[in-house]
Amino acid sequence: MNRRMFFMLAGAMSVALPVIASAQTELTVYTAVEAVDLDRYKATFEKAHPDIKINWVRDSTGVMTAKLLAEKDNPQADVVWGLAATSLLLLKAEGMLEAYQPKGVEALDKKFVDGDTPPSWVGMDAYVAALCYNTVEGAKLGLTPPQTWEDLTKPEYKGHIVMPNPSSSGTGFLDVSGWMQMWGEEKAWSFMDKLHENISAYTHSGSKPCKMAGAGEAVIGVSFEFPGAKAKSAGAPIDIIFPAEGSGWEAEATAIIAGTANLDAAKTLVDWSVTKEANEMYNVGYAVVAYPGIAKTVEHLPSDIAAKMIDNDFEWAANNRAIILKEWQKRYDAKSEPKS
Repeated sequence: MNRRMFFMLAGAMSVALPVIASAQTELTVYTAVEAVDLDRYKATFEKAHPDIKINWVRDSTGVMTAKLLAEKDNPQADVVWGLAATSLLLLKAEGMLEAYQPKGVEALDKKFVDGDTPPSWVGMDAYVAALCYNTVEGAKLGLTPPQTWEDLTKPEYKGHIVMPNPSSSGTGFLDVSGWMQMWGEEKAWSFMDKLHENISAYTHSGSKPCKMAGAGEAVIGVSFEFPGAKAKSAGAPIDIIFPAEGSGWEAEATAIIAGTANLDAAKTLVDWSVTKEANEMYNVGYAVVAYPGIAKTVEHLPSDIAAKMIDNDFEWAANNRAIILKEWQKRYDAKSEPKS
């Protein structure tokens, strides 16, 4: 090899090497996590793992669950990070999840981990049913704040309540499932029949009812605690109420989609999702996280939220989801907002 050819080859290699060094594995990650959180999760993970890039695909729980099921024979996602555990159980039943035991998973509260070994999904945090009550609008109308779920059926609240549609919203489904697990199906349907009379609209987002209450577009939003705390911190005149009977709840959870071509990178993401650092980040908005002993009280939320959570049977909720939603739609869907 002459000197000229040697230096040309060396120069070519010097140009190519940085390209090789900066090559990233791109993960398509489906999520229903609140959009406000996605940038900080992505930035923190990618700083620790610069060789992996997250590409988010986000929608509400019901929409994302339907999308994943529709893609069963041609999966587009590598990982699901932040979807209801009941939704992941549906995917598990369809053979769509890659069982994997992430490093450090033994540190998590067992109710946040799939019961099989190795688990098919692992939890992140819990979102808990709560009411957002606009104190200003309520006072104008001479209303009294509700203290129980049953209070929501009082005639004084007619037309002043918004609630998520359980077909499109995980929050809506945890409400319906929670009522059924607390009271039994017959009493729960009777309650929902009465509640329906007072509902002005069913939204397709779990956080929207709280945002509407905060903006004065409704007096009562049936929602969950995270958007309530966020709205109150922003100055919205709302009280966050946890009904006395107890609150249904759901675990945001993570899983690997079976057949992903990026399995090693997917495992790295799931490993990170169960770390103490990740759980501390979840705790910014969620008062209950999967890693015991690290949760600090979230501003505007009580310190005993875990005590308000009902005993939740994820398997029952997942197995009965389709039947429940079919009946719910038949009875109440006429008041649902148009889908955008």
